[in-house]
Amino acid sequence: MENIVIVGASGHGGMVLDCIEKERRYKVVGFVDSYKEKGAKFNGYDILGSELALPQLIDKFNIQGAILAIGNNWNRKNMANKIRNSVPELDFVSTIHPSATVAKGVKIGKGSAILPGAIVNANSTLGAFCILNTNASLGHDGLMDDFSSIASGVCTGGNLFLGRFSAISLGANIIEKITIGEHSIIGAGSLVVKNVGGYSVVYGSPARFVRRRSIGDPYLSGDKVLVERNLLAI
Repeated sequence: MENIVIVGASGHGGMVLDCIEKERRYKVVGFVDSYKEKGAKFNGYDILGSELALPQLIDKFNIQGAILAIGNNWNRKNMANKIRNSVPELDFVSTIHPSATVAKGVKIGKGSAILPGAIVNANSTLGAFCILNTNASLGHDGLMDDFSSIASGVCTGGNLFLGRFSAISLGANIIEKITIGEHSIIGAGSLVVKNVGGYSVVYGSPARFVRRRSIGDPYLSGDKVLVERNLLAI
């Protein structure tokens, strides 16, 4: 059983931990988090330090892999790049909760997480570092591009294309054969009945264009806290 670390000691980190413990493919030796005190506990595991300490931690704990428990797609990409540059030999692992349903012909990229009750229908693809959250479904022949995410309770029809860094928020519904461009956000509870361009925020039933979006704009409730911390650090 390979030793791994979870990067991100947050609510999402606790969910990823639950998946890994129940899958029983990897042994978690602790969490890595830039905003938590080293030596503190999270869900019964030690905070081992920040990502900057990974070269030393790999040797100390014989770590073979890591998984990123960072909900914001753009932040997850930035962390992946940091780790790849710092410790290129470290592998990224994926996790699938035992209660999830994964159909025939599905492909899942490195670093992705499929959470409790999620459904991945036949011949669909999750790229690298994707999140399919609790009780969400990806319809047949769907494609989630790298660093995209689908939130809890989302239902998508067949042949969805979800662009890189884009996110579908809680409880949204997407009809079949929809394309959503990169860096776009679908608002919670929306009904998407036509294609969505890149760098867009859409919301409503049916969903309508609300505004343009810039790369890295906050969109999760926890993003505001991280923005404030980063500003204080400057």
